Amino acid sequence: MSDTAPSCVLLADRHHGLTEGVRGLLETAFGTVVMVADENSLLEGAARLHPDVAVVDLSLARDQRLDWLRALRERSPGLKVVVLSVHDEPSVRRAAMKAGADAFVLKRAIATDLLPAVESVRGGGATPDVAVRPAKRDAKGAGS
Repeated sequence: MSDTAPSCVLLADRHHGLTEGVRGLLETAFGTVVMVADENSLLEGAARLHPDVAVVDLSLARDQRLDWLRALRERSPGLKVVVLSVHDEPSVRRAAMKAGADAFVLKRAIATDLLPAVESVRGGGATPDVAVRPAKRDAKGAGS
């Protein structure tokens, strides 16, 4: 990772075992990784900590809807969001990207794809085999 790594990365996942592994990976590149396990903690943590990046399990909400992602986008428009998922169907990836994700990483590829995806969304570039949203979010200039 570059010297411009964020001081804080917010990691949200209901599955503690997986979260610990992802946390360990992120800690190799970033100084602080704050873990949360539910939608409310994610939204509050993003508002309070102002992290540069959030790494969030797609199934964070038990109802499997993407309302948390839309709410996160509204409350923290400049936050870069990397979504993790076990689902590799193109429709799932498209739905996450449409709801506001900046990148989509399959859980089975975390070891190889997560850190490049995080670096990519921070720099606005593309990462091979990882869905990455262009740097500009909308006409209002949110994100970039």
